[in-house]
Amino acid sequence: MPDIEVAGRQVRVTNPDKVIFPRTGHTKLDLIRYYQAVADGALRGVAGRPMILKRYVRGIEEEAFFQKRAPAKRPSWIEVAELRYRSGLSAEEVVVDDLAQLVWVVNLGCVDLNPHPLRVPDLAHPDELRIDLDPVPGVEWADLLKTALVAREVLDDHGLTAWPKTSGSRGFHVYARIEPRWPFAKVRTAAEAVAREVERRAPDLATSRWWKEERHGVFVDFNQNAYDRTVASAYSVRAVPDARVSTPLTWREVPGCRPEAFTIDTVPKRLADAGDPWEDMDLSPGSLDGLLELAESLGPAPKPPKGSGRRQQTVPVIEIAKAQHKDEAMAGFERWKARHPGVAAHLRPADVLVDGMRGRSSVWYRIRVNLQHVPEGERPPQEPLEVDFDPWR
Repeated sequence: MPDIEVAGRQVRVTNPDKVIFPRTGHTKLDLIRYYQAVADGALRGVAGRPMILKRYVRGIEEEAFFQKRAPAKRPSWIEVAELRYRSGLSAEEVVVDDLAQLVWVVNLGCVDLNPHPLRVPDLAHPDELRIDLDPVPGVEWADLLKTALVAREVLDDHGLTAWPKTSGSRGFHVYARIEPRWPFAKVRTAAEAVAREVERRAPDLATSRWWKEERHGVFVDFNQNAYDRTVASAYSVRAVPDARVSTPLTWREVPGCRPEAFTIDTVPKRLADAGDPWEDMDLSPGSLDGLLELAESLGPAPKPPKGSGRRQQTVPVIEIAKAQHKDEAMAGFERWKARHPGVAAHLRPADVLVDGMRGRSSVWYRIRVNLQHVPEGERPPQEPLEVDFDPWR
């Protein structure tokens, strides 16, 4: 087990040859070397921020588990901050400030970095507003970029500087640095106002509708600004087969960018040659006053789910599977399609609703089908689930 000397410390690396990305062959040591190469940018995205540890201990082809609490056995130089949750519980979460701490986190199996939008010592007032653009299946990448440009306009019109980056997965992120003066509820209200205004300006492109089966185009996800949510930070490698990176861009680059161009192999040279487009982000914190005024002018938004009871469905949705692993859920869906080939022929990509649901410490998967494009007389009833996993068991 070799030690790596970084930031004046010896950091133990366990199983350095373990393959994390089977398709590309990248190992844990390759991942660590990547973060060393992009340390300036990566640390800029996480420094001082408590983070949830999303650990892929067996590589990206196995499900990750989420660890809020810092491991009890940790070096004395690992910093933590205590976050309190509505449940009454609290967790001492890791805070990364230097490269040694970053390498230690990656050695635990963290592929991407998931910090909260706030900084120590003020754990009550976020300093980032985060807009996560999430395309429904079948949406073109170009439409995602057009939506990002509309989000930029909305933020700019209300006094905030917008900072774009690829998500490294299917979506796109737009951040704004804000003054840490507002509690989470106000920041979320401001983000929801952005989403509703983007939808108003580009109704054919974007939606702010909470319910997944009611969405079209690009969902402007404002709920990433809730208290317990985290987003993969700048320069995070994502757990996708080709090891893509969530990469900061200039707005000039956005219209022609392609997410597959930014990977663990290409981003270090890009950063070394061109610098970090987000380097000056902290120089332009803005006020939420404009967006909060917009929220007031838009009036009350539809209420999000509260987590109890059942709402009245407005579209014909049936549930197919709940599974611990995505491949189990998809296999159940394939069995359902084989039993209902005529129904399956009517389905469009956006009609298949695949939800990654957060459990106690890991993600589980639910598959539902929207039957809106199936003739009413041909719609099958709700049947026993193909897979019926209880995530709270």
